[in-house]
Amino acid sequence: MIYLLVLLFNTIESYSSDQNPLLSCGAYYDKLGELKLQQPPKRVLLVPLLSREPHSTESQRWAEQPARTLAAFYKNQFNADVEQLTDVWSWADYYHQAEQMTLQSQPFDRVIFISHGGFDGPVLSNKAYWQELQINGGHANVLQFSEEQPGLKNVLSITYDTAKNPIFSEYMASHWLELLPMSSTDIWHQLKSIEKQLQPLDQACFKRYCAADKLPTNQENRLKLCELICREPLFELKSSVEISPERFFHFTDSLNSLTSADGLIFFGACNPGSAAPKSIIAKDETELLINSTLAGGPHLSYVHLVSTTADRITAGPIGESSADDIVERIVSFESNHSQRFLCIAAPAAK
Repeated sequence: MIYLLVLLFNTIESYSSDQNPLLSCGAYYDKLGELKLQQPPKRVLLVPLLSREPHSTESQRWAEQPARTLAAFYKNQFNADVEQLTDVWSWADYYHQAEQMTLQSQPFDRVIFISHGGFDGPVLSNKAYWQELQINGGHANVLQFSEEQPGLKNVLSITYDTAKNPIFSEYMASHWLELLPMSSTDIWHQLKSIEKQLQPLDQACFKRYCAADKLPTNQENRLKLCELICREPLFELKSSVEISPERFFHFTDSLNSLTSADGLIFFGACNPGSAAPKSIIAKDETELLINSTLAGGPHLSYVHLVSTTADRITAGPIGESSADDIVERIVSFESNHSQRFLCIAAPAAK
């Protein structure tokens, strides 16, 4: 597929992201000087985000290699002072180091993230940042908030009646912290196994639906379904993804502090510059931030959302990008070469 050229000055066009989410970002610049960036860049911060991808042969530290290449480029090309965040495995790691940077040094002319990502920005492993067992009368709720992308809150909830089965309630009270690191599917199977041991079948229900003369050929699956239907549940498990404005603004505030007023934030990942589909969002899709009302949204892309919120020029690739692609995009940009596959957004003039 041929993508549209994304670097033309003073032209804004409108595209239907429903027709093609990878079309041009709609704001173009022909000359690097028109962006009013600090030139040449004197201070550069590289942020390789590390992730443990399950069932992948990819190095967990793959982002550090393009970071080394870019560090050499900025030092050799611009004699820039280059710093790098290290061992960023979670957003807590990022915030801790970013805060130290803002306290100890001047803002940077370039803040460059290198990571996996999507329409809603860079991705790290899903890590919990808040969890609690809440008991109100006879109602108990185990609640956990975690995040892979800043501003997208993964909510896990396990609710149960403390008086319904004392043994189950005792188990939850002593084991809830052990359950939460597990996947929601594994938690469900674990608790269903305990429920099966503690909660008897409703025999009338079982005879009504699972009598021998009512079972189909595939009896094993039918029996499992009958046990689910005819055993009164001891718990309810729910998981969802919600927008967390406070977490998103915490992230963009850190970007604003790290980046000089005439600096650039660059997201080296897949799709931060792609126009997000505006169709109805399924539960497992992640265009929630872009299509939300955050910062006057919806926004054309994640690049536009961050630029508006952090009040900084922001750029990122359109479509999928490898480690080599990320390096090529940045080197071409800094060399004032027009290129496809790059979206650049500047905050509105005040």
